[in-house]
Amino acid sequence: MSALLRFTQFIQKTFALWVVLFAGISLFVPEAFVWMKAYIPWMLGIIMFGMGMTMTVDDFKGVLQSPKAVFIGVVAQFLVMPGLAYALCQLFQLPAEIAVGVILVGCCPGGTASNVITYMARGNTALSVACTSVSTLLAPILTPAIFYLLASQWLHINAGSMFVSILQVVLFPIILGLIARAFLKQKVEQYIQVMPLISVIAIVAIVAAIIGASKTAILQSGLLILGVVILHNALGYLLGFWASRFFKLPYTDCKAISIEVGMQNSGLGVALAAVHFAASPITAVPSAIFSLWHNISGPALATYWATKADKIQKEQE
Repeated sequence: MSALLRFTQFIQKTFALWVVLFAGISLFVPEAFVWMKAYIPWMLGIIMFGMGMTMTVDDFKGVLQSPKAVFIGVVAQFLVMPGLAYALCQLFQLPAEIAVGVILVGCCPGGTASNVITYMARGNTALSVACTSVSTLLAPILTPAIFYLLASQWLHINAGSMFVSILQVVLFPIILGLIARAFLKQKVEQYIQVMPLISVIAIVAIVAAIIGASKTAILQSGLLILGVVILHNALGYLLGFWASRFFKLPYTDCKAISIEVGMQNSGLGVALAAVHFAASPITAVPSAIFSLWHNISGPALATYWATKADKIQKEQE
């Protein structure tokens, strides 16, 4: 088991590398990955089931301990990222299918990877976990509602159908994970240790499947989408941080909220696009590229903040 845990830790640390590697392979050999597209909702469900198994009552105690910080983090999540997405679509006059994809990933809740990145950045990890948990539980209502409000001018949006999809691939698996933890505590504790490995494999497969299925569109518009995604992600970090500073939150809380806002549950964006916009595969590409990019920018930002924290600590000693 120790060998498997070491392997899991290695895969986690090199997560971005595997995403980039298999995304590149899928461009050259798309047929090796396209068949996985049909299983994207199931793969996301497995990730969410694992998230549910790792949730405890302590995760929600953070809401009671820091209600102001959690409120700011969740509100920023559902205001900043959708608003930025809409502004970037208007600024760059993006084609309808791409614009809808950019707004979709902007309307998703915070990603689970944000908790690990916050820990690496020496931020308030408990706050990050609380924000992720709350935003994920609110996603079935807020994601389709905000998405409909911002994206319906480009394509027809069925918010009710999207609500059901989020229940199926996010909320129900999380609830099942919580139930499994409650009734099978000892066995679950063993499985939790390898869930990060399963999550990494699932996310890599999701990104590779979408990129393989959208090869032609990516070759035509990939650089434009990448540029928009980089701006979206970077401005999310920036505005999340300064919104926290504006409300005079501690520096560790500002780091947590910055990362929480900037990093999206892009896997959910891919799954929703694959189900609801199957006729336009490129709609899922912004979410896939976001998944690729934020797993590069997140660790880079965490390294900067951790290095800065170490320097300050040395100066104080």
